[in-house]
Amino acid sequence: MLTKYVIPGNKVDIQALETEQPEDELEKKKVYQTRVYDVLSDDRLEIYMPMEKAKLILLPVEVEYDLCFYTSAGLYQCYARVADRYKSGETYILLMELTSNLRKHQRREYYRLSCALEMNGRALEKEEVQAVEKREPYLIPGLPLSRGIIVDISGGGIRFVSSHAYEPESLVCCKYNLLINGNFKEYTLIIRIIAVKELEDKPGVYEHRAQYINIDAIDREEIIKYIFEEDRKNRKREKKY
Repeated sequence: MLTKYVIPGNKVDIQALETEQPEDELEKKKVYQTRVYDVLSDDRLEIYMPMEKAKLILLPVEVEYDLCFYTSAGLYQCYARVADRYKSGETYILLMELTSNLRKHQRREYYRLSCALEMNGRALEKEEVQAVEKREPYLIPGLPLSRGIIVDISGGGIRFVSSHAYEPESLVCCKYNLLINGNFKEYTLIIRIIAVKELEDKPGVYEHRAQYINIDAIDREEIIKYIFEEDRKNRKREKKY
């Protein structure tokens, strides 16, 4: 199953199991981010040794870890132990051996892609909020929109900046375009504002974190596919330099 879903270049989150070393509680909760170097078989793979602040993290051999893979088919999770550590050329590698089956991961977190996408939005009117609460899509056409820029996007929500500050917990209609299958598609989605802060270096500009509300499953899958395709393009560009 590993060879079916996981490919070189996939992002990986790696975290020590609570039953394993290290003993330090903060270290147990630490999640390191790295990538798959190569998939050797259905129970063995190589990953890049994780780094933090330009320093290699020497994960101990024989210790078991929780791995979460960000694949084009979604999130997959398994347990694996560090079987070996070695260097190939200038690359430091961890050899991982699976200690559990690979399975679909159902956590509500999504990989976030840094970007700069134009968006327009507005706070919902009272009757629109009531319709959302009843899961009855209803938007008043023609109301003015405020411009914003999406600075990262995921299958769960967006982070954007705008000169207009929305209220925390308010519902907002946002519109933006993504390149899907070679064509631009406009998405009109409802988001809930989770947090708002004014940028220290840009007075009058506000950063918002927001999550999608009642998003259609097809729209979410298209957004996730877009994110993985853009991430793949970014990796190819990085390899050229």
